[in-house]
Amino acid sequence: MTRLFVAGTDTDVGKTRISVALMQLLAASGMRVAAMKPVASGCELTTQGLRNDDALQLIEQATVALPYEVVNPYAFEPAIAPHIAAEQVDTQIEMAVIQQQFDAIKQQADGIIVEGAGGWLVPIGGGQTLADVAVSLDLPVVLVVGIRLGCINHALLTVEAIKRSGLPLYGWVANHVAECTESDAIIDTLKTMISRPCLGIVPVLAKTEAVTSLSLLN
Repeated sequence: MTRLFVAGTDTDVGKTRISVALMQLLAASGMRVAAMKPVASGCELTTQGLRNDDALQLIEQATVALPYEVVNPYAFEPAIAPHIAAEQVDTQIEMAVIQQQFDAIKQQADGIIVEGAGGWLVPIGGGQTLADVAVSLDLPVVLVVGIRLGCINHALLTVEAIKRSGLPLYGWVANHVAECTESDAIIDTLKTMISRPCLGIVPVLAKTEAVTSLSLLN
């Protein structure tokens, strides 16, 4: 069984794209694969209720069919920090609910990818953050580093925060979010300063292009 939490150094660094690619790798190994997006902002109101594009992409890639509410138990319409969005609709994000849905997924899937929202310490209310979700679910972390100016500091700070949480860093992904002339030097520096392996270097891709450069640890 493989269960991983995908975190990012910031918002818009490609967590969903990397999560989908990890799910593809797990499925190719013969696992029953599912995913979870515990908390999502920026959802669209549909006839079925609020729907988040990231969560829908995860559902599409899964080999196990699950109700939307299991995959994404907390969905908020405004594209703002989750704890602020929750306050606006008088909702409290409860860890017990997230744990309950995750436990339901565990009964049906061998491989599970849980995608965070924003960066590692994004608040979800009640003094808790997305990091607390990862800790509660007891998941090794895959860190997606958006390769751009300033990302070395963001990456190293996040790695240190993950260590302090007590969770293992499974590995990290160098994801080019824009053209960067210093990207080779940046990635070499990160490889030197992050003790865990780089799972892949992803070039700048068009929206419809799939990630094909990732690998899982043996």
